Amino acid sequence: MELQTIQSKIYEIRYQRVMLDFDLAEMYEVETRVLNQAVQRNLDRFPEDFMFRLTIKEWDNLKSQFVTSSWGGRRKLPFVFTEHGVTMLASVLKSKKAIEINIQVVRAFILLRQYALSHKDLTDKLKKLERKYNKQFKDVYEALNYLLKKDKQETEQRARQRIGFKTNSEK
Repeated sequence: MELQTIQSKIYEIRYQRVMLDFDLAEMYEVETRVLNQAVQRNLDRFPEDFMFRLTIKEWDNLKSQFVTSSWGGRRKLPFVFTEHGVTMLASVLKSKKAIEINIQVVRAFILLRQYALSHKDLTDKLKKLERKYNKQFKDVYEALNYLLKKDKQETEQRARQRIGFKTNSEK
């Protein structure tokens, strides 16, 4: 299975990258209920930071992205598995296919993490440049404003009607 296909099945929910039970079941070539039964028999291996069930609101937000059958659908909200939960699935399913797919899934998570870190570095660098140049532009802007105000004041001063004694040269 290609890494891009796997990466397209990784979602961000509750600020964590996760995969849905039915996507994993499809990749492992087992039924979703079989995957979930294996997990239920080994719940002690899946703490909440490895796996959790979606809320109705979270499922509704995701559901619009999936084609669901017109009859039935899911009876229960799906489980989602974090990177660590996916790793633990290989030990629960124990098939050769599960191990092969699991290695690819872990690689996909690693690539996403590396991309996010490199993206963060670029974002930080851009913010640093922005702060530096914003300060420089602010200084230039203030200098131009000062010069414009000064020029306007001098022009207004010259245009005022003079009062007081007039010298012979002004008459």
